Amino acid sequence: MCQSCVSAASGLAPLHFCHCGTPETLAAMRRIEADISRRQMLGGMSAVVGMFAGFGLAPKQVRAQTPARPLLLTNLRLFDGTTLSMRDGVDILVEGGRIAALPAAGQGPEDAERIDCGGRAVIPGLIDTHWHATLCGVSQIAAMTQDIGLVHLISGREAGNALMRGFTTVRDVGGPAFGLQAAIDRGVVTGPRIFPSGAILSQTSGHGDFRFSNALPAMPSDPADYATRQGMTALADGVPEVLRRTREQLMKGASQIKISAGGGVASQYDPLESLQFRLDEMKAAVDCAADWGTYVCAHVYTSPGIRRCIEAGVKSIEHGQLADEDTVRMMADHGTWWSIQPFLQDEDANQYTDPKAVAAQTAVAEGTVRAFEMADKHKVNWAFGTDILYSGADSQGRQLAKLARYMSPLAALHRATGAAGEMLALSGARAPYQGRLGVIAPDALADLLVIDGDPEANLDWLADTANLRLILKGGRVFKNELAGDTI
Repeated sequence: MCQSCVSAASGLAPLHFCHCGTPETLAAMRRIEADISRRQMLGGMSAVVGMFAGFGLAPKQVRAQTPARPLLLTNLRLFDGTTLSMRDGVDILVEGGRIAALPAAGQGPEDAERIDCGGRAVIPGLIDTHWHATLCGVSQIAAMTQDIGLVHLISGREAGNALMRGFTTVRDVGGPAFGLQAAIDRGVVTGPRIFPSGAILSQTSGHGDFRFSNALPAMPSDPADYATRQGMTALADGVPEVLRRTREQLMKGASQIKISAGGGVASQYDPLESLQFRLDEMKAAVDCAADWGTYVCAHVYTSPGIRRCIEAGVKSIEHGQLADEDTVRMMADHGTWWSIQPFLQDEDANQYTDPKAVAAQTAVAEGTVRAFEMADKHKVNWAFGTDILYSGADSQGRQLAKLARYMSPLAALHRATGAAGEMLALSGARAPYQGRLGVIAPDALADLLVIDGDPEANLDWLADTANLRLILKGGRVFKNELAGDTI
């Protein structure tokens, strides 16, 4: 405020006429503020890009189709994500990030940019329905003790790696993935689309309670623990707290809510068979999510826990390898989805020394085989997920390939494409992306993979990313080793 204004406000005689409010002065101030904001923005952008570049996370050159010019994939064999057979004699027309049409071979528009697929198979982009984007590339100790900036930078690197493995979409079921999602969507880093759950909702002593016993008893005045502060987990006891924590995740942009309804294999304090959250607490989360047009998914292994979840209205069971046949039949009757992971106690499994954890892991591995069989027998809606935590993210493709031991290769692919896309649609209006996923069909989002391999024969090609010759996500080319075939 100028001296004249101060004097006037003090009741003193003004020294001179005040020009603070004149149009000329205000216009000059706006120009100065705009220049300062522009400089701050450019400096901030340079710092961010420099930071990511130094960590190997600078956005890769991606090429969208030529503006106003459609893209036509030709000379291909097609798996559409739904029909369990390959289709010949069609091309794929991409326009505006979506699949515009599947014209007969040779019948596409003349002015289209063309990519000759060389007779290779084209499949939809893969979907992992049980992923932890911010926790898949660090150790558990690092996740719980290191600076959160490091955790997020590593998650950015792992997101790019997941996309290069052909996973164009993931459903994140626990962790602070909202920032990563925004960075990917804005092109700061590359990675798959993310359907985020936000923090895992857990009761005290539940599967999402990462505190040590020496932190007890918790008092009302105590600060939140590290995992809670960073958005990895949210502890809630009783209906009011469940409502609060659910609404917080929805406020952040959760596309679905994740709760822990039972124990885990390596959990230090909660036994695998333990039941977590009372029925009224579960219903509170379900009703709260439903008010926003979305649903709840639940970590749980055992039949009693699954039954309680179904009674509460939970729409997706995560894991569930210890379900008995009556419970699986109940899932089918209620239309409950099942996200099954190939937990097989093999070279890709987490290694444990605690006898209790080893015994639990063995039981889950045996249950995995039964789960695939019972899901097929009772026609349960189910989709593929990995649940890779703390290490081993590069096994993501191999995990999908393992499904071909229990079903045909195309049936296995269906669970990571068309079926997974149906599961994602449960998010309704809370889905972050509009359009069908996991299928090659008119008006679906143009997520496409051109592969070296025969998906009718086996899925061994998933073990080597070199077999992915072309990766499109939303019509953008993120990898193209068919450049010599592009017209």
